Amino acid sequence: MRSPLGALCLSWALALAHPLGHGSSKFNGTGGSSWHHSASQPPLNDTETARRCANEEGFDAITLDERGNMLFFKGDVVWKGFSGPAEPLNASWPQIQGPLDAALRIHHLDQPVAHDNVYLFQGPWVWAYAQGKLRPGFPRRIEEEFRGVPGPLDAAVECHPKECAAATVLFFKGPLVFSYDLATGMVKQRSWPAVANCSSAVRWLERYYCFQGIQFLRFDPVTGEVPPKYPRDARDYFMRCPGRGHGHEAQANATLRAAMDPCSGEPFQAFSSDDLGRIYAFRGGQYLRVDSWRDGWHAWPLSHTWKGLEGDVDAAFSWEDKFYLIQGSEVTIFRAGSGYSRVEGYPRPLQEELGLPGVDAAFTCPQASDLYVFQGNSMKLVDLQRSPRLPGPALATPHDHVDSAFCTAQGVFLFQGPNFYHYRSVDHLLGAPGPVPAQNTAADVFWCPMARGKGPPTPHSPDMNSRAPSSVRLP
Repeated sequence: MRSPLGALCLSWALALAHPLGHGSSKFNGTGGSSWHHSASQPPLNDTETARRCANEEGFDAITLDERGNMLFFKGDVVWKGFSGPAEPLNASWPQIQGPLDAALRIHHLDQPVAHDNVYLFQGPWVWAYAQGKLRPGFPRRIEEEFRGVPGPLDAAVECHPKECAAATVLFFKGPLVFSYDLATGMVKQRSWPAVANCSSAVRWLERYYCFQGIQFLRFDPVTGEVPPKYPRDARDYFMRCPGRGHGHEAQANATLRAAMDPCSGEPFQAFSSDDLGRIYAFRGGQYLRVDSWRDGWHAWPLSHTWKGLEGDVDAAFSWEDKFYLIQGSEVTIFRAGSGYSRVEGYPRPLQEELGLPGVDAAFTCPQASDLYVFQGNSMKLVDLQRSPRLPGPALATPHDHVDSAFCTAQGVFLFQGPNFYHYRSVDHLLGAPGPVPAQNTAADVFWCPMARGKGPPTPHSPDMNSRAPSSVRLP
């Protein structure tokens, strides 16, 4: 019988099996989100590929749907994913004819009826679809659904809490951006010169992209700032085009490739979870947001989320909206808000912060101030509410070493080499006479075909684009 972590990790498999989400069926590659740079190149004589890659104008609208498929709209057709044929727009949304002006998948947890709906915009009208079905009362005028937002629009994208101050929709119209607060209905007009004239926009894995024709740029949804080295050509990132692509450095560097590929079999150096349910995995100066099982995964450099942070992470944990990252004998703390901001005065020696010179792994459980740290074959408790913080006596565990660990409402998860172990609670861990049965990280966390006896996987290949059973969900 598979433990609850098996279920948890099977859902990770979906997040980690593809760097840009999942396909529309279990094993095909036609669905929305296989990240093309690692997949096989399409044939040069593929007329559908040639048609798509010859596109110099970009797309009318881009969004993810409720299943995590990325949708690219142009004229009266839609592409579902980065390869495969275009489909008639009205085959999926029969009430609307192209072209669209904008599209988004709304994020509004306080309104379950609207949450995860796909909104399609055309002229002064908006259509809302729930699980592919048009909601009653739609289409309706944009100003009726989003008061104060002028139509027609050029682009739209949802912004999640902790990425924006609240659940928000950003509407683009020429050089202007309108920020609409979904809870209050307040509209604020932004003037972001760097993010002007977006023809389409999309959020993917905490990142926000504005497309200007076939070029795109990444932007901060709070400030409108654009990082260096943009714009870039979407044909190198958002579709599979012969002779194009990115990720060449990773493909040529075996060490970097192993760090980015969850099926490499290399142990992760750290895992961490927080009270919001975000789960991160760290390896080789890269990290994965592993709870985004529906929309996919991608390995990113640490500095993309924690500015200025580089190198290996030995352990990480979260407490009271602060994220602790341990590297060797130092710890750096970032405050969680609209993104992460470094706490002034860090990094500082771990000895001063926790009373320890170094740790192998660490975890906190949800809503708790007890920090558990591993050193060799023992575990120690540090009360984070005490000052100064000092470790308690060594607590025996059934493991001679732990590489990484984290804790959720489902229990404690310990990682050692290629395997992980699930304990129902800290008490279960401390009282266990021996290790619980090991489960394979590659097979049960990342659903790697090679680990399941299907032969060597192609990194991020369509065969890895499997979807978890409907009963599998993150806590």
